[in-house]
Amino acid sequence: MAKAKGKPENFGNQPSKELTEQLNFRVTKEMKEEVKTKDDPPEFCRQAIQEKLDRER
Repeated sequence: MAKAKGKPENFGNQPSKELTEQLNFRVTKEMKEEVKTKDDPPEFCRQAIQEKLDRER
């Protein structure tokens, strides 16, 4: 059985913004394990990146 990928509208992003791009980066094993403990790891990462981008503006 194929794994469901979900729909971008089900994520917590702005309705006018589609999640079409992917971003890959390396982290430590400890960071990966801690992020995996979150309820929604992809959304956690998106929010963390957005917060940092907002602070740097």
